[in-house]
Amino acid sequence: MDDIIYQYHMLQNEIEMEAIDEEESALIVAAVVLVGAEQTRQERINRRQPQRLYLCRTQLLPNPRLSTPWQTLFASQNDQAFITTMGFDMDTFTFMLTSGFAEHWYHTPIPRDDISQYANPRIER
Repeated sequence: MDDIIYQYHMLQNEIEMEAIDEEESALIVAAVVLVGAEQTRQERINRRQPQRLYLCRTQLLPNPRLSTPWQTLFASQNDQAFITTMGFDMDTFTFMLTSGFAEHWYHTPIPRDDISQYANPRIER
């Protein structure tokens, strides 16, 4: 009889241990899923960071009436902002200017339909 009672108690202990093990397993699985989801979200953020194609406040004009956006962009020497707007970094642009493009770049106006290319520039306008 003692043997049967002992086996009954052992069986009860096994059932309780299995229930505890199942709860622990469920908690562990939930924790792994949450950690994995957070890591995936962080990795996605990190992948997107270098691909952001917009300018930040530091690249914007404090007073747009004092200088042009191009002057501010050029003065900032910020590679990311320069790549976003021009398609290449400051070193590449400097190389192009020093390779003979500077004369054309600084002295040829951008063609517009409403202004004659042969008229004298009106800097005060």
